Amino acid sequence: MTDRRAQLAGNLAKVEERIAAACVAAGRKRDEVTLIVVTKTYPASDVRILSELGVRHVAENKDQDAAPKAAECSDLSLVWHFVGQLQTNKVRSVVRYADLVQSVDRSRLVTTLSKEAVRAGREVGCLIQVALDADESGRGERGGVGPGGIEELADLLAESPGVRVDGLMTVAPLTGEYAGRQRAAFERLMDLSTDLRRAHPAANMVSAGMSADLEDAVAAGATHVRVGTAVLGVRPGLG
Repeated sequence: MTDRRAQLAGNLAKVEERIAAACVAAGRKRDEVTLIVVTKTYPASDVRILSELGVRHVAENKDQDAAPKAAECSDLSLVWHFVGQLQTNKVRSVVRYADLVQSVDRSRLVTTLSKEAVRAGREVGCLIQVALDADESGRGERGGVGPGGIEELADLLAESPGVRVDGLMTVAPLTGEYAGRQRAAFERLMDLSTDLRRAHPAANMVSAGMSADLEDAVAAGATHVRVGTAVLGVRPGLG
């Protein structure tokens, strides 16, 4: 465990250096960017080490992995983000531990999140996942709603109990006009965030960028970056 702690501490320090350097390059303050460590496929013991190292935001993408891990780490002062595509039959479980759901992309999901959050006596922050590989009203290959669907979902979130609209999230698209153009994709998301905040001023979270492209996200203005591999290492079965 001591070796693992040293490994995570070293990786975390390198990621912190990258974020800090990106902030300097963009003329931003370091505290404008929040690091979310994506702990999917890794054990609760790693989450515990990360907490000891000062990490406060962690993310998961599958409820069957996240629910027991969150329960095991319930004594820690952590903010849990759910970032995967979310099926409505998993919502009741997810709202028990997730402080934020970053993958809201359809009205039925909003309705179910609202119902289950009220049932659980919680308020869950929601980010609308924007698919920049979709047309205005379409859906993306990896989930998300086209830019034309943001307003309707935001308004529905705003009027639904138990949930709130906190901002936008995207994943750099693999196809379409923004494929291979991460900076441009994230700048587009920032423009959409500006539009959203005209009607919903408090929805100021912009979650973009991962291990390979966090610098582009910081340069564009993202408030949150989601980093997994660069902190935890290559995931089992992926290399």
